[in-house]
Parts: sequence; C-alpha cells; structure tokens
Amino acid sequence: MRVDLFDFDLPADLIAQHPARPRDAARLLVVAADALEDRGVGDLPELLGPGDLLVLNDTRVIPARLFGRRGEARVEVTLHQPVGAGAAALGKTDAAAPGVVRPGRATLWRAFARPARRCRVGDRLTFGPDFGAEVLAKGEGGEITLGFACPPQALLQRLEAHGRMPLPPYVRRPPEGDPQDRLDYQTMFAQHAGAVAAPTAALHFTPRLMTALESRGVGHAFVTLHVGAGTFLPVKVADTGAHRMHAEWYEVAAATARRVEVARAAGGRIVAVGTTVLRTLETVADAEGRLRPGLGETRLFITPGYRFKAVDLLLTNFHLPRSTLLMLVAAFAGLDRMRAAYAHAIARGYRFYSYGDACLLERAGDAR
Repeated sequence: MRVDLFDFDLPADLIAQHPARPRDAARLLVVAADALEDRGVGDLPELLGPGDLLVLNDTRVIPARLFGRRGEARVEVTLHQPVGAGAAALGKTDAAAPGVVRPGRATLWRAFARPARRCRVGDRLTFGPDFGAEVLAKGEGGEITLGFACPPQALLQRLEAHGRMPLPPYVRRPPEGDPQDRLDYQTMFAQHAGAVAAPTAALHFTPRLMTALESRGVGHAFVTLHVGAGTFLPVKVADTGAHRMHAEWYEVAAATARRVEVARAAGGRIVAVGTTVLRTLETVADAEGRLRPGLGETRLFITPGYRFKAVDLLLTNFHLPRSTLLMLVAAFAGLDRMRAAYAHAIARGYRFYSYGDACLLERAGDAR
C-alpha cells in the first residue's frame, strides 16, 4: 500500500509541548461509524458502559537519554532496544514470577548516537564516575550497540541517576531538560521498567477518572509492552510492503486473558488504551479472538485490510504522518474516516502527538 496515502500537513503550533493539566482535561474526538463528536477524556465514563473492559499498558519509561564523553569529545546516546543477552534485561520478566527481572551479568542495548562519527567500535563512553559503556558495533543511521558491564537492575539504577527522559524530538526542551517530564512522561500505571517511549494514550488517566470508570462498572486489566523508539519513526519506503517493523517485547498474563474472555462472554467491549495494547492483544489472539497468555517479541505491522480479532474500541492519541501508528488506526477505523477525523481535529485546534489530545475509535472492520 502506498505510504503517501498516510501523509498530512500539521501546523507546528498544534504539536503539544506539555500535557493537559489535569491530565484528564484533554480533549477527546469520538470517531464513530457515521459521525465525529467533540468530547473530553473526562467523558469516558459516559461513553463506555457496565461490562466494558479497558486494557492498559503498565510498562515504565526508563531515563534512556544519556550525555557523556568519548575521551574529550561530547556524545549523546539514546537507548532504544535491548540486544542479545540484553534482550533478557531491563523490565523483562519471568512468566512464573511477573514483575521479577531476570538475572544477567551484562546488558546490551542498541542506541542512537549523536554525533555517531565520534563513536568507533572499542571506544569507551563515560556517562558518570561509576557509569560507562563500550561501543560493540556500529550500524546505519547513527545506531550503535553498547555493552554495559553490569546486570539489568544496576543499569536501571544508573540510568535513574544519570539519564534523562527520552522525549520524542518534536517535544522541545532546553539542553538540560525539564525535571517535570520525569512525571509527565510516565503513566499512573507504570510498573515494569523497559520502555523508551511512553504509551501515550494512558497518559490521560488520573485516579479520579479511574474511580469514575469503576463506579460506572467499567473494568480494567493490564498487559506489558516495552515501547521502543521505532514506534514514532516515519516509514521511509514508498510501499508498506517494503517496511521492516521494529520488534517490541510484550507479556500477557493469564489473569488478563481470563478478564478479556469473561468480559467478552458477558457482552462487554474490549477497549485497547493505546496502539501498544492493541498490537499486543492482536499478537496473542487466535482466529476466534481468544488470548494466549505468554511473553515474547512482536513485529506485528497492521495496515488497512488487517482483520482484527480481539479489540472493539481503541483510545489513542493523534499520530505522526507516514507512521506505522497512523497506518494502524486507519486499519482499525478506516482510512477515509481517519482522514476526515484528522482534518476535523486540525480545523478544531486539537493538540497532536505524545502530549496531545486523544480520540476514541469505533472498529470498522475492512472499511476504507
């Protein structure tokens, strides 16, 4: 499918630089089969009903952006994907003991380096008095592979001490960053460390909103998907068939699979809070929509024509042009419908991207 079908122009002033305050004060565009409706995230208890089930991502964003030196030269790196032995590292849990980080002696991560030309294989990068890494390999587009001579939990502690939140490049901050982002770029559900980007749809939730949803009879359950930096990158090929999807690690507990099965059997709708949740559920769903609990990596690339098995409604933010996420929402709600929704949102001044407003999408099958 042509990638330029997912392009659009966005005025720069509609790119949100900070979240709504309070978080549940964000606007919400309801995209139904035959209409668009301007609402607010705080209206979710009215838009959902007893028996519906929210499924949320409980990943935790790590401070994956590091500033350091290679000798006397300054270098910036952003960790974006564990590799090899490191793939059993940060945030990856044992299926028999959810939430327990697997042991390991060293942690390997792919990272984006700036400037990459200053990094050569064998170089030692220093990020603090007790914190450094070795460059093990170089790839394309400024990518390097770093080896940290410490187990995952020790790496997490050092990232907390020396790292900064890996905000996407369209969120502008001074070089020293903004400490408030440590709170703003983390959901209230964050538990399992390992993401280098936030599951942004869940940023809108507050304890007040969750209490209102529970009072309405709306349940909730969790999956874990550690969001990678590739989730925001534009697709650079001309046709979706030539795109190689990035891998992201997930875990679906047996308790979540049961909650979904019980809700569906009782006539409730399954509401994916974010594209990360939708991809996770669709990855583990069989042809009848039953979830197979477990953990692994997903490279599921959803484009129009995909037949959804597990999700009835999708709550999500407004996504970048030519991104895999925009292709996913077009597959879920229909490309023409999403074009109309984005044009409406731009005309009405909705705020876009990670810290922006949200939309609630009805599933449209194979609609275009």
